[in-house]
Amino acid sequence: MAKLLFTKSHEWVRVEDDVATIGVSDYAQSELGDIVFVELPDTGKSVSSGDVLTSIESVKSVSELYTPVSGEIIEVNTALDDDPGKINEDPTGDGWVLRIKLSDPSELDGLMGPEDYEAHTKG
Repeated sequence: MAKLLFTKSHEWVRVEDDVATIGVSDYAQSELGDIVFVELPDTGKSVSSGDVLTSIESVKSVSELYTPVSGEIIEVNTALDDDPGKINEDPTGDGWVLRIKLSDPSELDGLMGPEDYEAHTKG
């Protein structure tokens, strides 16, 4: 399985071939508390690094999910419509949010590895 990369805004990214799977980090889901709603974006939409992808509503607040990479949204996790709590249960597995076909793989160079992200969450 490909290595996870992380953003400072607590998204994770796993890249296989030229497709990035994106979700909410374990740290972020635990800070949000029980997630009760995820507004999934439309597939086929082009996005640029830093764009807001969607909003995630928890019992504590509403947060935005940003894309760390540019490209086209090719798939969303429709299972989250019925069970948004999958993000709490398995944030880097069944709780993935969407997949983007990369248009600029060099953007991955600016993301953090697991050790750097862990240090970021403790800083």
